[in-house]
Amino acid sequence: MEKYLIPITIKKLEEGTYLATSEVIQGLIAEGRTIAETMEIAQDVARKIYESCIEHGDPLPDYIT
Repeated sequence: MEKYLIPITIKKLEEGTYLATSEVIQGLIAEGRTIAETMEIAQDVARKIYESCIEHGDPLPDYIT
């Protein structure tokens, strides 16, 4: 599988957890207890979105193509 650098924004929530989102991949939202855990979850979500696009013949996000 190819690798891509995807801009991710991480914010610390009031509850003490972290939330990751991406402006270039719609639907990429990940929450974790640490920044490292949040990034790991975000990578997994991005991979699943990519695989779903391929599997269903949907266009890939503009950032990837």
